[in-house]
Amino acid sequence: MFDFLIAGITLGFIAGISPGPLLILVITETIKHNRKEGIKIALVPLISDLPIVLFSVFVVYKLSNSDILLGIISFLGAGFLMFLAMENIRVKSIEVNLNNEKIKTIKKGVIANFLSPHPYLFWMLVGAPISIKAYNQSFIAAVLFIAGFYVFIVGTKIGVAILSEKSKNILSSKSYVVIVKTLGIILLLFAVILIKDGFKFLDVF
Repeated sequence: MFDFLIAGITLGFIAGISPGPLLILVITETIKHNRKEGIKIALVPLISDLPIVLFSVFVVYKLSNSDILLGIISFLGAGFLMFLAMENIRVKSIEVNLNNEKIKTIKKGVIANFLSPHPYLFWMLVGAPISIKAYNQSFIAAVLFIAGFYVFIVGTKIGVAILSEKSKNILSSKSYVVIVKTLGIILLLFAVILIKDGFKFLDVF
């Protein structure tokens, strides 16, 4: 049961600290205004992800009677995690472009999250399959996975907002780059797990 909590925490932390539109918004809003505005952006996944999560879990659950389709989803999920892993491993630094757009903070964050393909791909190919796998073990296991993921994706971004208020060059720091590269390697390990699940669904091994 607690292995799903650990999986949720790990994936949430990686999603929270990895480069992406929402993370950059957290930093830019903090630098342009204050950390309160950055924290507002950090909370966006709690607002915008619900329909994505519900839709993804519903679709994957409907397909759960077909081991072949679940196997294909597992392989696609592994491919997506490998893609994210390579993005992290190759990262050097990120430029933060400050502009004067007069858009409300929350609205800006929701738009950025909805327009990013990552939440959709993650939940359809990775999050939903793991949630259903956890649910098949127990309802609490599924809750622990999702709760662990969102506590840490939001918590990590809040932490970035607080650090950004103290250091405007957080994304170009050596320590950040090393952490992101390390997390990329961890993503590869999760990809291997999904590949293993894919072979299991296809009854190859």
